[in-house]
Amino acid sequence: MIYSADSTDKELVKIAKNNPEAFELIVNRYWHRLFAYVRRISYFSQEDIEDILQEVFIKIYRYLNDYDDTFAFSTWTYRITRNYVIDEIRKKNVRPQTMQLDTEELNKILRSDLDIEKDLVTRDAIGALKNAINRLPQKYREILVLRFLEEKEYVEIMDIMQLPKGTVASLINRGKKILQQEIKKDAQL
Repeated sequence: MIYSADSTDKELVKIAKNNPEAFELIVNRYWHRLFAYVRRISYFSQEDIEDILQEVFIKIYRYLNDYDDTFAFSTWTYRITRNYVIDEIRKKNVRPQTMQLDTEELNKILRSDLDIEKDLVTRDAIGALKNAINRLPQKYREILVLRFLEEKEYVEIMDIMQLPKGTVASLINRGKKILQQEIKKDAQL
């Protein structure tokens, strides 16, 4: 079977089970997306994220035969990545002061349906948003990143986080409210 960068994930998975060269296309397709995702939900340095992703892709390759193609491959990779990152956070007990979201990502959150842009003057909005996100508990920060930065649908978030739809919806709503409260708190200072 011939494969190329235009092959679907499912085609690449099928080929990669017997041909490691095809797996390289999977790595190339997902490396930057997963790097951004890990950076957004954790406080790891660039080098640590690269190490994490190397381990994640080894794990993905090792368990490729276990992949259930009734699910989107991207969802499966995000779930493996998320679980590995959570394990690494627990191991290292990392709690630095600031996140690594860049200005473009913060602007994306401002333009989302969080309705916070109206509460902020644009010039100060980025700093206030970054501070507010830094204060969010991990579970809310992670779910908001998946929904608004990774642009995942509820079904994908359910599969990645292995939570029921009601819990996902509840976490998103609570996370949005907490984020809005934190931003208003900063605006009052």
